[in-house]
Amino acid sequence: MIKGLHHNAYRCRDSEETRKFYEDFLGLPLVNCFEIKETKSGRNTHVLHSFYRMGDGSCLAFFEVPGEEGKSFEFKQQHDYDLHIAVEVDRSALEPMLAKAKAAGMEARGIADHDMIDSIYLRDPNGYVIELTAKRPDHDDKMDPAKNEARTNLDAWQRDKPSFT
Repeated sequence: MIKGLHHNAYRCRDSEETRKFYEDFLGLPLVNCFEIKETKSGRNTHVLHSFYRMGDGSCLAFFEVPGEEGKSFEFKQQHDYDLHIAVEVDRSALEPMLAKAKAAGMEARGIADHDMIDSIYLRDPNGYVIELTAKRPDHDDKMDPAKNEARTNLDAWQRDKPSFT
């Protein structure tokens, strides 16, 4: 049985640049970092794997693989729909973090009203969109499939989507 998220892992261009964003800017402590020198298949490699802990104990993790950019992985400015990392914050943190990001010259937008949550969006040094999101008081009710018709909405989407293209 799945207990929860341990970590999500992403590529990064530069581990120190990534650390500055996640630890210094967002406040997520660097809790582990180690070099991988050999793959499980026995191939020699040089990969740095770093972990940043969130308040619930789960982590965002990164792999830096020097010399691989453009070969096996392409860094690009991700679109929100393609890839974004949403982390929960208190509502009182949204305005100060938005101002802090803008003052630092970062790409930042929001506050977006998503009915059950409010969010701001930042871009990390690797091109990933980071969503700082705060739950509204009715969040849990709106995420309850017994009340929100999640399955009915998915079925309707599957039925109707051929007409969208």
